[in-house]
Amino acid sequence: MCDTFVALGNVTKNGAVIFGKNSDREPNEAHELILIPKAEHPKGSLVECTYISIPQVEKTNAILLSKPFWIWGAEMGANEHGVVIGNEALFTKIPYDKSPGLIGMDFLRLALERSRSADEALDVMINLLETYGQGGDCGLAHHLFYHNGFLIADRKSAWVFETAGKHWAAEKVKDIRSISNAISIGSTWDRSSDDLVSFAVDKGWCKSESDFTFGGCYSDLVFTKFSEGRNRQCRTMELLGEGRGKIDVRYAMSLLRDHGPNAGEDWQPGKGFSGADVCMHASFGPIRVSQTTGSMISELSEHGDTHWVTGTSAPCTSIFKPVWFDSGLPDLGPQPTETYDEATLWWRHENLNREILRDYSVRIKEIQVKRNAYENEILNRISDLLNDSASAREAFTKAYFDGANQREETWLKKIVDIPVKHRRPLLDKLAWQNFDRKARRAD
Repeated sequence: MCDTFVALGNVTKNGAVIFGKNSDREPNEAHELILIPKAEHPKGSLVECTYISIPQVEKTNAILLSKPFWIWGAEMGANEHGVVIGNEALFTKIPYDKSPGLIGMDFLRLALERSRSADEALDVMINLLETYGQGGDCGLAHHLFYHNGFLIADRKSAWVFETAGKHWAAEKVKDIRSISNAISIGSTWDRSSDDLVSFAVDKGWCKSESDFTFGGCYSDLVFTKFSEGRNRQCRTMELLGEGRGKIDVRYAMSLLRDHGPNAGEDWQPGKGFSGADVCMHASFGPIRVSQTTGSMISELSEHGDTHWVTGTSAPCTSIFKPVWFDSGLPDLGPQPTETYDEATLWWRHENLNREILRDYSVRIKEIQVKRNAYENEILNRISDLLNDSASAREAFTKAYFDGANQREETWLKKIVDIPVKHRRPLLDKLAWQNFDRKARRAD
């Protein structure tokens, strides 16, 4: 489960486009950050995606991806031309193709590699969908099949692109927009597949074109309901609406860290059998199997793009770190997997994250102010850094990632000594013990 949003320049604080996404996956499904340089490929060559190979293009763009470690594609990413995309699982009445094919995350990476604008990225994905369809298992430890929605943006515009099998609709964004795990396009759109409405009428999902809505006709009501996608989209749209005129990177960070309108100082993520918030925390039960495993924010401007990534789970316990295409990523250690490895950025952070979860409302207070202060240091310097040399930004990025790691190590040492004041719900405790056991991480 995931949440993605965009605010165009006509409603942001400084006229830049602000894009953000939380990727919600299995609690041990480590996220990986990679930056792939642009490349030229031999004519007639193939590109090997997650499950299948398709014809490669002669030139591919440089891309930044935040991705589940085992998937070729990505949950979210950007390219050197200022195109950013996030994807969402959608549950529809169209049967899922369970044979190996292109999955939504492959569509996302292919579009980033092959486009220079949001319009081009949309065209790439439409062509891929109509040529290959979509299919394949998207789960790591558990089988998971779904269709996909996407939010595509560049420095000037954005599109919502939602699919059900090979049926699709696309809506041009006017100012603010968010998507989640439910079809959000209703009775109006800017582009669509030719039979979008007629297919639904033939199936008896609506009586005529006049009472057709994409979400109403094509959504699988059970899985859509339990994903709580509509509730989360309402929440992100509410926050975006409240932020008109003041939306910036800091506002985007707070949005991705949101636990809902009722999350007071004593809020605990482990309570209840449901709990699908924007900043998502897994717990016990069949509908609490997802955790925010990676987050990304992009500030897109003609003056330069800055991408903020956590590379770690739970944005509320993470530090957002800046990345630029011309200065690259620092050494993040080996590729993470579903097995605990302290040498990796993602799993090192899990030590901190999972200690905080033992008594969230008390322990999160140890890092909140310090986390925000560290992020504010760089937020106040972005303009200067964009005007500096690539080598200077490279050195800064490395120092900032190192500083984030050192701070998390310091915070962890303090947090383990903070007495637990609130007894953790037993089922939540058992769930996380099970996650740790599967990851071979000592509790």
